[in-house]
Amino acid sequence: MPVVSNFRNTVSRAWPGPLAGLVAGLCALAVAELVAGLLRPAAGPVTVVGGAVIDRTPAAVKDFAIRTFGENDKTVLQIGILAVLALLALVAGAVALRHRRASTAGILLFGLVGTVAALSRPDAGPLDVLPSLAGALAGATALYLLTGKARRPAAPVPAVPPEGDAGGDGAGWDRRGFLTATAVTAGAAAGAGALGRYLGGRRGQSAVASRTRLVLPAPASPAPPVPPAVRAKAPGISPFVTPNRDFYRVDTALVVPKVHAETWRLRIHGEGVARPRTYTLADLLARPLIERDITLTCVSNEVGGPYVGNARWLGVPLGALLADCGVRPPSRGGRADQLVARSVDGMTLGSPVEDVMDGRDAMLAVGMNGEPLPFEHGFPVRMLVPGLYGYVSACKWIEDIELTTFDVYDPYWVKREWARRAPIKTQSRIDTPKPFARPSAGPGPVTVAGVAWAQHRGISRVQIRVDDGPWNDAELAAQDTVDTWRQWSYRWQAAPGGHTLTVRATDGTGRVQTERRTRTVPDGASGWHSVFVTVT
Repeated sequence: MPVVSNFRNTVSRAWPGPLAGLVAGLCALAVAELVAGLLRPAAGPVTVVGGAVIDRTPAAVKDFAIRTFGENDKTVLQIGILAVLALLALVAGAVALRHRRASTAGILLFGLVGTVAALSRPDAGPLDVLPSLAGALAGATALYLLTGKARRPAAPVPAVPPEGDAGGDGAGWDRRGFLTATAVTAGAAAGAGALGRYLGGRRGQSAVASRTRLVLPAPASPAPPVPPAVRAKAPGISPFVTPNRDFYRVDTALVVPKVHAETWRLRIHGEGVARPRTYTLADLLARPLIERDITLTCVSNEVGGPYVGNARWLGVPLGALLADCGVRPPSRGGRADQLVARSVDGMTLGSPVEDVMDGRDAMLAVGMNGEPLPFEHGFPVRMLVPGLYGYVSACKWIEDIELTTFDVYDPYWVKREWARRAPIKTQSRIDTPKPFARPSAGPGPVTVAGVAWAQHRGISRVQIRVDDGPWNDAELAAQDTVDTWRQWSYRWQAAPGGHTLTVRATDGTGRVQTERRTRTVPDGASGWHSVFVTVT
């Protein structure tokens, strides 16, 4: 049957191209990973392209990604980039069977995209272009050679191919040679990628060792023990102190920076800094340290969301450190009203100098819940300011503090439509029962419980409403400090059927949490949290 035979021959000739493209793409990524492992893991093409995508993504899209994928948003982005690269590699391989040079040039063009992305990163160095360039060159070479194998006949093709023809069902090309070359290339790429990951891991091992060796001094001003009365007796409520492993992480770093404690430096300079200085970690640890319980909240936290946590922090009082450098707040004649904190990965955050120096426990934290900061949370040093959302106060992996003004400089998030100043809004959340839970109506009451927060103002009241009924006061656990969240509980005499439970809080100034529902952009979500349950 000629039609069937022609179809088989067409398929036989078509599949080697996409396979060659896929293996060439693997080769490109593996070689780039190897070079990045030798130079700087954060310069890998997937990382720099992913970072460039994050930088250019509208705030509403970022908000959607965090809301939809949570802390897996970076993983989803990386998988998406790899999927796009795989698709492009398949297409490039298919095209290369007919247009070999043009398709190879296309691979080099993708390397140029990675190079431009690398140079666009705020922490870019001159060598950061090498992983993308080396990977593109390796991928283009592999594609050219493999598609050459797929196109080249092994020997003159007879008019009637003999039975069991090793050339590929009369296709006139060396199938065995192509498969051998493909397998060798794929194996070499896998080895290069593994070596690159190993080298990248080794580069971080010294930083890990420096964290292991670090012994935190005792605080000059320790936090008192957390009294039992701050914990509401309600199963299912969030723990008062969030363990490090459960503490939320929201940032733009696709690769967590591994900073060596002994080589880390912090520079303080800028407008109104009479005595610019550079500090080592040892310098900071030699200063009087404070220990405080502080609740942090991410501005991306939706109403009822999970991006809030409470920890015991150890650090250097930031206001005193700035004062030692000659900095004065605007209320005392200081020339700078904005503190710009810079991370080792180039992230910039802007905080009001007045808030940092008004006596609240703003600090450069070195410890979290009794241990050095985890790398994911900013080791060796991060900044935090109670009462402000993280994007204007909680710089991780900090290495530079510049004093300036809001008029002359917009930090990273402000350039992306977020507000310059972002005091935390009064919020409350129902932890139990969960949405769509089916609690039992009897014989005892149903416990409704959760947390409320208004950092630096405290919580004075929490109320619960069932359906459209009256507001009822919940029982408040003791308040630890005005900078921590407060647990609450309410014993509900539940009637069978479906019910909507709604919570609202009142902060320490007497201001009631607003019902007006807003999204997180530009300065944090607002509104009452509700859950629907069915009482059986």
